[in-house]
Amino acid sequence: MAQKTHRSGFAALIGRPNVGKSTLLNQLTGEKLAIVSPKPQTTRNRILGVVTRPEGQVAFLDTPGIHQAKGELNRYMVDVALQAADEVDLVLFVVEPTGADKPEVGPGNRFILERLQKAGKPTFLVINKIDTVPKPVLLPLIDLYRREFPFAEVVPISAKEDDGVESLFQAVLQHLPEGEPLFPEDVLTDQAEKTLVAEYIREQVLRHCRQEIPYSTAVLVDFFDESEREPPPGTPPGKLAGLIRIAASIYVERDSQKAIIIGKQGQMLKTIGTDARKSIQRLLGAHVYLSLRVRVEPRWSERPEGLKKLGYE
Repeated sequence: MAQKTHRSGFAALIGRPNVGKSTLLNQLTGEKLAIVSPKPQTTRNRILGVVTRPEGQVAFLDTPGIHQAKGELNRYMVDVALQAADEVDLVLFVVEPTGADKPEVGPGNRFILERLQKAGKPTFLVINKIDTVPKPVLLPLIDLYRREFPFAEVVPISAKEDDGVESLFQAVLQHLPEGEPLFPEDVLTDQAEKTLVAEYIREQVLRHCRQEIPYSTAVLVDFFDESEREPPPGTPPGKLAGLIRIAASIYVERDSQKAIIIGKQGQMLKTIGTDARKSIQRLLGAHVYLSLRVRVEPRWSERPEGLKKLGYE
């Protein structure tokens, strides 16, 4: 019997903000590796998610949305995304259907396509959120994009509804080179637990705070004590046991922002902490004691040294 071909490689999820790249990564991996929010520019760093199957292994890179970069933080995010496109075997250019009456590519997506032309990597057009438009809208949109770029494949999906995601994975696998796995079978991501914890806290700031706050917010974990993490002998599988103590700082740029995150009598900070703790407990499989404080780091998102201090370098 002929041995089955094993394929492996890297694929980058590239696109404008809020087109569903992080939702797609989470759906592909079956785990919540990237936080998701209706607000643009939620993803700030590239996030690795590894999918391992008997027939192959794909290392997906979720990247920040590419947008008009004003300020140091925005330039950093765009650089992260464009660099990823240069380093992978395959690019998944994720878009959403727009202009039901008159479909268009738009200047933002055209800019990305110009950069992808320079990268010269095989590229899929992934049209996400197909559950939000009538199917007849898709054909003229596909024709428009095909005139702009020589896509290797066009794959319509709904990441939220898990429609077409498996077909996308199989198509990606067929376009990757033959080779051995790049990561051990049990590796899902390169994100440290402390990094994921910080992101889960920032997700709740995005969820609960007013529009102007999230973009000036960063989170650092100051203390992560696992000394009581091991569950007692005889603990049933799947039951939360053991304790992890975590202290984290939420950084903002102005005292007025600090006051909003703390809220009246500390109520907003308490709500953020309560919801973040639930997500972190699911992630770590243990009870979590979470302590949050809010600090002011003036204009951190505009200064290279501010970005470095808060982990964006």
